[in-house]
Amino acid sequence: MPKFVIERNIPGAGKLTPAELQAISATSCGVLRDLGPSIQWVHSYVTDDKIYCVYNAPDAALLRKHAQQGGFPADAVAQVRQVIDPTTAEA
Repeated sequence: MPKFVIERNIPGAGKLTPAELQAISATSCGVLRDLGPSIQWVHSYVTDDKIYCVYNAPDAALLRKHAQQGGFPADAVAQVRQVIDPTTAEA
């Protein structure tokens, strides 16, 4: 299944409390249950003013639908084409 990175502009994201992050996560998981098993949230990175989310999904349209139904921004959705890490240099 294709992997995507979603950039969400959320001013002050890095200052969200654990309770706020839990509520956001619960909302996301609820929408995911409604959309079915073809979309999977892998994890997210919270920075000062953005959240970067990694998802597996058949296409970007389903990710945008998730964002719309959850009330989340999806300012950029990019499909991951390759994954590299330090071991890539050894190949």
